[in-house]
Amino acid sequence: MTVFYNFGGNMYINITNGCPCDCVFCLRKNGDSVKDNDSLWLEHEPSFEEICDAFDRFDKTGVTEAVFCGYGEPATRADMLIKTAEYIKKNSDMSIRLNTNGLLRLMPKYKDFDLEKFRGLIDCVSVSLNAPNAVRYIEVTRPKFSEEVNKNAFNEMINFAVDMKKICKKVMFTVVDIISQEEIEECRRLSEKLEIPLRVRHYITDNESYT
Repeated sequence: MTVFYNFGGNMYINITNGCPCDCVFCLRKNGDSVKDNDSLWLEHEPSFEEICDAFDRFDKTGVTEAVFCGYGEPATRADMLIKTAEYIKKNSDMSIRLNTNGLLRLMPKYKDFDLEKFRGLIDCVSVSLNAPNAVRYIEVTRPKFSEEVNKNAFNEMINFAVDMKKICKKVMFTVVDIISQEEIEECRRLSEKLEIPLRVRHYITDNESYT
């Protein structure tokens, strides 16, 4: 079971395969891992003890950043994410990045989640913007909530990013270039308005992985 894996010199953290979206560009549609790592499909969601053991055994030589980004949305296990981040901070000098769809507070279990719990733990948050407006967002990310909740998904993702600016050192948006150039420019204008940097990622069809 692969909980930690190396990609680009960083330590990536795979604590769940759960996700409330079915994005059209999802890497999971193209394979079961990234680069030469073992399968990222988990036999079960790892316990805190299993995560700590895997972290202790992982070769962290030269690694300066830990990234919550496996074959699932890390925030579906927000409580475990926080415990894991606390353990990493206690036992290393790594900075911690969270790659997320930003829909944490739409998940029934976390509808009242206090983002302040991330303060001092998450140094950088990368939020998947994915589209310039609510209609296209639903088409591209295909969230699995009820139709009524889905209507709020785009605004909730934006609000999550804005709120995290008050908590983390760095917040960024990302889009994958499966949308049109015109839509990417709309996303760029939205990002500039919100004063959140935008990173455009190239659509990947092999096991290279989005970083």
